[in-house]
Order: sequence, then structure tokens, then C-alpha cells
Amino acid sequence: MRKYLVACAIACALAAASWAAPNSAVSASKAKTVAPSKKIYGAIEAKDGFNGGRLFDVLDSVGGSGTWMEWDVNGVRDPAVMKVLDPMLNSSNKPKMVWLITERDKPLISVLLPKDAGEVIVFYELDALDAKPVPLRLNKVFTPDVVFRDYKQVSETEFVHLDRSNLKISVLDKRIRFTYDNPDKTPLRYDADFATKTIVEKHNEVNDYLGFLKYEYSMMLRAFVQSTRGIFNWQPWHWYMDKWNSKFMITPKEIEMILSKGIPPEYITVFKAKAVGGEVIEMHTTGNGFLEMVIKRP
Repeated sequence: MRKYLVACAIACALAAASWAAPNSAVSASKAKTVAPSKKIYGAIEAKDGFNGGRLFDVLDSVGGSGTWMEWDVNGVRDPAVMKVLDPMLNSSNKPKMVWLITERDKPLISVLLPKDAGEVIVFYELDALDAKPVPLRLNKVFTPDVVFRDYKQVSETEFVHLDRSNLKISVLDKRIRFTYDNPDKTPLRYDADFATKTIVEKHNEVNDYLGFLKYEYSMMLRAFVQSTRGIFNWQPWHWYMDKWNSKFMITPKEIEMILSKGIPPEYITVFKAKAVGGEVIEMHTTGNGFLEMVIKRP
């Protein structure tokens, strides 16, 4: 009953709108029998499947300190990505999961495929991500089992992340609110005499705050956008790209206005966009370890 009520709320709120380059385990030529491509970067096979945490151990061994982002079959499709995926999606041996990482010289895509009684992960290096920016849109979402699969439902409207209890979601009829609370020991500094500083001093301080707020934005993307599935039409990596997000991000002028007051605001709006269906998406930070994303329906 609880899941039904939350599903209805979501519908109301949203419907309106051991690696190497080919290693000894699997050679590149062997991987080609799974998914023909000229861009194969490497592959790893598990004869009994990637059980437990081994799958993510393999991905981490390739991605290092970077973050793998899950590809959404219903999201915007980058032509470069689809050159790799289309042959598989149109075959009988369809991918189980697809991820992409951008924190390297060239984007890398990993595809988990069935292989005999086990599985194989095949890696492909892309020249670039080439989808043209499109307006932000909320998809029609009807099941929390898909959207919030990394969360535990604790009440009719509340979800808590399975691994991080300080990451929570509240689902109401016209609002979805994500919060992450991890207080900093040192609060963000606001100089009372900022307005009297020189142009150069102001410029440097604004740039410092801009860098900090971009970091906070990336934290919100990881906590909120990348921990859910199928809410937005943008793929996770599109949120990081200037050509997609620049007109929705806080500006240096707005930061200067905040600093000129010399006192901490209740929160800072880092990102604000109006989606195609009229929904408003805002991301806020206190600068002291509390992050929030709110989706509001008109």
C-alpha cells in the first residue's frame, strides 16, 4: 500500500510534464565475438558472473578515483555512445548494464553483457561525448522500485539511502525533496568588510567561492541525480557539461552580491532550472555540509 501511495505521488508530481587493455582472461579478439567494434579498449570475463562486489571492484580498478555514471536507456542519446550500443541493443545479446566515466583524457564506456553461463565487461574508449544540449525534461515515472532502487522506504513519503543514512528523499504530491546532511567543522567564511575590498581582491574571492560552489554542485549531482534512475532526460554526465548547465548555474555577479552583504545567507542556490513541463529544479547549499535538491510542480 505504501509503495502504491508513493507511486501515485510520483506520477502526480512528474507525469504532468583485474583489468588491462586486453588481458590474458579475455583477448580483444575474443571480446569482438560479444560486441563487434573497432573501439574496444579491454575486457574482463567472469565465467560464473560478477557476484557480490566484484563487479564494482572491476569498474573501480579501471576508473580509479573517477566516478562511473549509469547510462539511462530513456535519456538523451549521445551519437558516439550509440555507435557502441546500437549493435548490442539490436541483437539477442543485450547489455545488462552500461556505465560511462569522463574523468580521463577520453570518455570510457563499460558494458556488462551475458556470456555463456557467466558475464563479460567490455570497455570502449570514445573520442568525445557529442549529444547536442536539449531542454531539461522530467520523465514520466510511476514506480519507486526503479527510481529509488538504492533507497529503503521508511514511511509512505520518506526514503533513506541504503548505504548513507544522511541521504534522504521526501516525496509529496507536488514536491520531491532530496537532502544530504554532513556538517562541516569549519563554516564558510563571510567577510564583513568585503564591500570595501579592492576590485582585484573581490575578483579573487569571488573566484574562490565559485570554485567551491562548483564542487558543491558536483556533490549534489553524485548524491541526488546519480543515486536515482530515470527522473530526468539528461544523462548524468550532461549535468557536468558547461554547454548544458551554464545558463542555470549561479553567476560571479550573484556571488559578489551575496558576499557584499557580509553575513551568511540561509542557503545559496547553486542551480535553478525550469523544465519543459513547468517543473522547477533547484539545488541549494548552506556551505556548511547541508545540500538539497527540490523538484517542484507548478
